[in-house]
Amino acid sequence: MLRFTASLSFIWLLMATSTMAQTWPAVLDADGQPLRSGVEYYVLPAATDTAGGLTLVNLNNGSICPLFVGQEPLAPVVSSGTTVIFTPRVTDTVIRETRDFTVAFTGFTICAQSTAWMVGEKNPETGRRYILTGMNPTPSSNAWHFNIVKNDQGLYNFQWCPNCLTGVCPKPLCGDAGIVVENERRLLVLDGPSFPFIFRRA
Repeated sequence: MLRFTASLSFIWLLMATSTMAQTWPAVLDADGQPLRSGVEYYVLPAATDTAGGLTLVNLNNGSICPLFVGQEPLAPVVSSGTTVIFTPRVTDTVIRETRDFTVAFTGFTICAQSTAWMVGEKNPETGRRYILTGMNPTPSSNAWHFNIVKNDQGLYNFQWCPNCLTGVCPKPLCGDAGIVVENERRLLVLDGPSFPFIFRRA
């Protein structure tokens, strides 16, 4: 009886995995391979002549911390930025389109704080929500659950529009992530034109 139950559980797992793959296709990296959980990637602009990869940015507004998510500037030698690791919100081995995940830069910073991305409060002056690091939201918080969507050109955009798994969380004010330039720094923010990215395995 125990062996029969185990077999049924295995069959159910295979069916669930197959259904998930058909419903939510995998996000593909620059080599056409599925974006995998726990693997380091560079997040690069889809248009290579715009700037470099995503990295940690100091706004230099009187305080070093927290650090914001920004983009390396266009320079004679363009930097690929800092690698990130994606972690699906639900158990899976790959990152799938429109499905929630958390994302964090690898390594340590001078702030000795979390490097996980999080949506900040709306800035009263600019009306934008900046994507920053250094916070420690609870696992159930929607503030650090992002997803990736494919645009009309077949390129990938970051989006913040968390799926509610508990059935009791309020619907967030969704937004696409784009790049804005402030004080000569390129910052990743919501509530603006979306910016397409590609993902290259480190």
